[in-house]
Amino acid sequence: MQGTVVGKRQWTSGLISLQITAPDVTFVAGQFSRLALPAPPGSKADMVARPYSFVNAPDTSPHEFYFNTVPEGPLTPRLAALAAGDAVWLQPRGAGFLPVREAPKSDVLWCFSTGTGLGPFLSILRTAEPWEKFGRIVLVHAVRYSRDLTYGDVIADIAAAHRRMFNYLPMVSREPHRDALAGRIPDAIRAGELEARAGLTLSADTSHVMLCGNPAMVDDTQEVLVARGMRRHRRNEPGHITVETYW
Repeated sequence: MQGTVVGKRQWTSGLISLQITAPDVTFVAGQFSRLALPAPPGSKADMVARPYSFVNAPDTSPHEFYFNTVPEGPLTPRLAALAAGDAVWLQPRGAGFLPVREAPKSDVLWCFSTGTGLGPFLSILRTAEPWEKFGRIVLVHAVRYSRDLTYGDVIADIAAAHRRMFNYLPMVSREPHRDALAGRIPDAIRAGELEARAGLTLSADTSHVMLCGNPAMVDDTQEVLVARGMRRHRRNEPGHITVETYW
């Protein structure tokens, strides 16, 4: 389905958000679409497409997508070069495994993200459903450098709307940052640092965990959580860990 670029935000030299109007595209918070552009002449396929999560809530427009530009990639440099009025193509319906409706109730929802994996959680947390389903919500965003801690305005709005229910825990791994934990998510779980900072327990009895981001983070974090008695959530076998795997 064809959409139109109506805005772009350049967070850093590589991190970009695109705003796209496409009124007939539908999705549930936490899902992704496939953005596509015509393939170069001589290509076997007609279009070049890649999955990107919706950052906006389903009842708002325009649709927003957050991505990192890969200089040698087949699509992101072309997406980064788009300007207002340019055409881009989207799937008509969202897909993916992160919608909150798929997760069982628990005392605490932990949202672990790295880099642009933050996007689907911003969509989820701007809807009513997670705040009705969970007692507390912790958003962890891990990046290499402090300049990559994006969407501070959106996170501040979420915090203001849900002061007693929400914790935002930034992490920066390659430079010191006064307000952020250092290192990687799985190491911070092992050391108890995330629980200490949030003042909450991360366990099979109290928590559900959602993971989106770098595959190494997802795999290593699952390993740590499994050691704590948690298991992957499936519709026919309820568990404690939900993973988005389109990366």
